[in-house]
Amino acid sequence: MNVLRFEDLVARGQATGKRVFIRADLNVPLDDAGHITEDTRIRASIPCIELALKAGAAVMVTSHLGRPTEGEFKPEDSLAPVARRMGELMGREIPVVANWVDGVTVAPGSLVMLENCRVNKGEKKNNEELAKKMAALCDIFVHDAFGTAHRAEASTYGIAQFAKVACAGPLLAAEIDAITKALANPKRPLVAIVAGSKVSTKLTILQALAKNVDQLIVGGGIANTFLLAAGLPIGKSLAEADLVNEAKAVIEAMKARGAAVPIPTDVVTAKTFAADAPATVKAAADVAADDLILDIGPKTSALLADMLKKAGTIVWNGPVGVFEFDAFAHGTETLARAIAESSAFSIAGGGDTLAAIAKYGIDKDVGYISTGGGAFLEVLEGKTLPAFEILQKRAQG
Repeated sequence: MNVLRFEDLVARGQATGKRVFIRADLNVPLDDAGHITEDTRIRASIPCIELALKAGAAVMVTSHLGRPTEGEFKPEDSLAPVARRMGELMGREIPVVANWVDGVTVAPGSLVMLENCRVNKGEKKNNEELAKKMAALCDIFVHDAFGTAHRAEASTYGIAQFAKVACAGPLLAAEIDAITKALANPKRPLVAIVAGSKVSTKLTILQALAKNVDQLIVGGGIANTFLLAAGLPIGKSLAEADLVNEAKAVIEAMKARGAAVPIPTDVVTAKTFAADAPATVKAAADVAADDLILDIGPKTSALLADMLKKAGTIVWNGPVGVFEFDAFAHGTETLARAIAESSAFSIAGGGDTLAAIAKYGIDKDVGYISTGGGAFLEVLEGKTLPAFEILQKRAQG
């Protein structure tokens, strides 16, 4: 994917003394008292900011936070806690500037944080007048927020359209490289794990991957719908009976290419959905009418783990069982450990997937952990993200 990269501009001395506007993803979780409970996104955004400062640029950084109402600033929407935490991590004071659209004063080598960009009227609808005003603030626009790359908003798309120079920051560039490596030029076999509660929310992803992957591992409620499609009983498990034909079509599409959707041969069941519910391992064909399938069984786990260890590329989205309950976490843990041990290039994304990676402490063993939930899913669907599209256009001049 041909886009301008901020690191290259800096290396060529093209950012020195320039006004640089960085769109970061600083949308961190806050507790009721307004304290940050998890600061990964802030930490991940700092390298781009430091790169700009070291180049002697005048740096402005902004982000959305929460879901503010456009045109109505409330104290709880403020980026002040984010600026405080970033300041602690960077060892400097970071002033927060409100009402910044019509002009910002910032000197070369200095950094300011521009207040929550979603408070600006016209942000979400990518208002052209707003986008042009933002673009006028800078010499270089840097998109470094993959989590917003699937949205065409004023601070993500419009500004990139009208800024003198528009480029990808190191975080966004890393996502582009990882996605290209995993999906555009994968080392084969390419194995995808797509799990979650509903086929309906992931159907387009399953259909897109069915055209490309060598093995498509399904898990969670999605696997139950595929078990139904294979003519197996699922008791009272979560499934979407009305999508059985779509599941069959995915199985057939894979089969036609000599690829496969491995259907679980054994499962872990319970009579109730509870952390302390007794877990029973049984053959997939023996699921009773009052059973809930809450995980894949040990035989299926071992078979899939072996497949992952032999893979060339692994794409992982979603745990394969109710891994929050220890009795039903074995399948997800087995696959997570297999991914960690595999020599394959692996890319993982989605909130529950990140929680599983954290639970099993394998973050250093996954090739690339994607920071964007919705954006990652849209890439898996085969969609071109607005941020990628406009940056590619601008790179062509």
